[in-house]
Amino acid sequence: MDKLNFGQAVEALKSGKKIQREGWNGKGLFVFKQIPANIGLDIIPKMQSVPQSVKEEMIKRQQHLNYRNQCVIVDSSGNVDNWVPSISDVFAEDWVILD
Repeated sequence: MDKLNFGQAVEALKSGKKIQREGWNGKGLFVFKQIPANIGLDIIPKMQSVPQSVKEEMIKRQQHLNYRNQCVIVDSSGNVDNWVPSISDVFAEDWVILD
């Protein structure tokens, strides 16, 4: 596997690839960029990942939820969490693209 710098890893994220660092201690971790999505008022009430109070507010405002530019990290158990790179991640040159 070719090792990448952070800029190259970001380009891979933009093109829909999964990435990880060889130096991460946690095995099975990977990052991906979510696909931007506009969640309509017909879907919001059915969402499991949004609190009821937020659903009610969006419906009251008649506004959609617009997901933009989010990256998440997935662990070996399938747990998903928001991901923001650390300064170590930014300067690392051990990024790889997962197939």
